[in-house]
Amino acid sequence: MDLSDIQPILNEPVLFIKNKQILVVADLHLGIESQLREQGVHTSSQAQKMIDHLLSICKKYKPKEIILLGDIKHNIPSATIQERRDVSSFLRLIKEYGTIHIIPGNHDGFIKKLSPDEIIVHLSDGFIIENIGFVHGHRWPNEDIMRCEQIIMGHTHPTVMFRDRLEYKTFEPCWVRGSFLKDKLKEKYPNSINPEILIVPAFNPLCGGIAANQEGVTGPLGKIIDIKKARIYLIDGTSLGLVKDIG
Repeated sequence: MDLSDIQPILNEPVLFIKNKQILVVADLHLGIESQLREQGVHTSSQAQKMIDHLLSICKKYKPKEIILLGDIKHNIPSATIQERRDVSSFLRLIKEYGTIHIIPGNHDGFIKKLSPDEIIVHLSDGFIIENIGFVHGHRWPNEDIMRCEQIIMGHTHPTVMFRDRLEYKTFEPCWVRGSFLKDKLKEKYPNSINPEILIVPAFNPLCGGIAANQEGVTGPLGKIIDIKKARIYLIDGTSLGLVKDIG
């Protein structure tokens, strides 16, 4: 597989692998509104709007395969009745647009029970298509993943923090593309070939995120990623350069 065909869709937190017609989406967190309400943030359900948005992308790009990169649902360890309905409805709808792969994330307890039989639910330590490894990011990947040329990961909801002259902070979702600290990588995965890693922003805009230029990357792989030399890209395609150069 030609890695140059792995490209974010402009102005969308979605990845499209053109030569294989694979769509990659991370962190839908269906049902997050119930937690926000418990925290005093009252918002109506955005599930249907978000589902419709993703289905419109599927209609436009006509993927053969769709990879859901974890955290499809939000509440843990269980799920609200509405969340179960939303997740089941979403999975029934999206399976009509291609072969669906799910990598369970840390929020995806019981996801297999909510999934139609046609949907492929992989182990949570990742799976591979040709030389690309796909992981959610909440646990260490298996050895085979780390021998791929490219790793695609969700989980951390990457953002970039900007600070103006008055020290006012704003955050924008972003893509993070980088590599690993070679010594730490070899210590953990002696047979690795030092793959590139691409971190996908959360599809759900209510998720918030982690500022890569301030806090790095969450999850086990964050301990061995060379975050200072990683590159940041905004959703509109703007390249901000290396993390170490972004204040």
